Amino acid sequence: MRARGAKVTDIVILIVAADDGVMPQTIESINHAKAANVPIIVAVNKIDKPGADPTRVRQELTEYGVIPEEWGGQNMFVDISAKKKQGIDTLLESVLLEADVLELKANPDTFASGNVLEAKLDRGRGSVATLLISRGTLHVGDAIVAGMSFGKIRAMVDPRGNSVTEARPSDPVEVLGLQSVPMAGDEFRVFQDERDARALADERSLKARIEEQNKVKHVTLENLFSTMEDSEVKELNLIIKADVQGSIEALVDSLGKMDQSEVRINVIHSAVGAITETDVTLADASNAIIIGFGVRPEAKARVAAEQQGVEIRTYSVIYKAIEEIDAARIGMLKPTEQEVQTASIEVRNTFKVPKVGIAAGCMVQEGEVSRDDKCRLVRDGIVVYEGKLASLRRYKDDVKSVKAGFECGVGLENFQDIHVGDIIETYRIEEVARTE
Repeated sequence: MRARGAKVTDIVILIVAADDGVMPQTIESINHAKAANVPIIVAVNKIDKPGADPTRVRQELTEYGVIPEEWGGQNMFVDISAKKKQGIDTLLESVLLEADVLELKANPDTFASGNVLEAKLDRGRGSVATLLISRGTLHVGDAIVAGMSFGKIRAMVDPRGNSVTEARPSDPVEVLGLQSVPMAGDEFRVFQDERDARALADERSLKARIEEQNKVKHVTLENLFSTMEDSEVKELNLIIKADVQGSIEALVDSLGKMDQSEVRINVIHSAVGAITETDVTLADASNAIIIGFGVRPEAKARVAAEQQGVEIRTYSVIYKAIEEIDAARIGMLKPTEQEVQTASIEVRNTFKVPKVGIAAGCMVQEGEVSRDDKCRLVRDGIVVYEGKLASLRRYKDDVKSVKAGFECGVGLENFQDIHVGDIIETYRIEEVARTE
């Protein structure tokens, strides 16, 4: 949602609470706005509250490259209170001033065009799309194309639920009449003739099918050097997630010391915690690689990364991460082995076994765990143990493997701190034939 919003807007108003300061979602919003190259105006809200500290907010935002004009930066800051309606006029004046500087103008006297903000299939009304007009005026009865969808507008509804007959630049409206549901983020435009609209929609559908077959892959460490040679990549965008802030700082510092004459390394987002679906969305939007240090991707993030072709690299040794990124930069990366996850196991109970220690009663959620697999224990997305299985049992019997959907007892080699809710990931290392 933030990525699409940043792409379709001209100016971002970043609202930060004066008492809470910079939050994780604030950092995500900043990164999306920067990735879309959209100017940011900061509204420091809740200045009426006793604990409000607008200066602290300004100080925190400078760490992320959002610097107030009064401190020599390029971002306008406005202190407001939405509850008491303080500073709202000043905020609107700031938006108008920024628009004037950027010379943002739209011609209302032409065929309408803009973007699809959201779309859905309504049982009673059919295909419903929310459009944002960027130029021209949209009328009921216009023939439009939105992505690979086309149709003639039967009705329009404004944000207050009122039926309208036209929508001008910057107006959001819900429209009915498209033959199919477009994708959120698609561009739309009006045609004079519905046949022309249908022809363009068909042409786009054909082009999309061809592109799907020849889908350009996201940049990975393996193809980085070849894409650099083809002039496709002159910079490497990274998203870094780690178990502690110190690891992030060490990694960023080491990356900054690399020779960046051929390829510039940009850390577009970094945070402590597990790799989330939001990280994958940002990586997809900015063609970035996700680097995890001491953390693992959430299940949804792993699925999204596979679907969108985003590479996630996880490390437990910082020098290994630096070494691989540097090797990819100069075209020397030739991995000979890779990790293959075999199972994901949830700890549902723990109990003490005489002469052995703590064992875990588990449920295999996916895959098949084998006695010889390597394993790691993940707690809230953070890797707290890596090693081997000490034991694998079904009831009282030692077994070689357990499939998904079955319960098992697991013991970890030289590790006793197992909690209910922990996830045990098992994997094996496979050799990969070199292709170069």
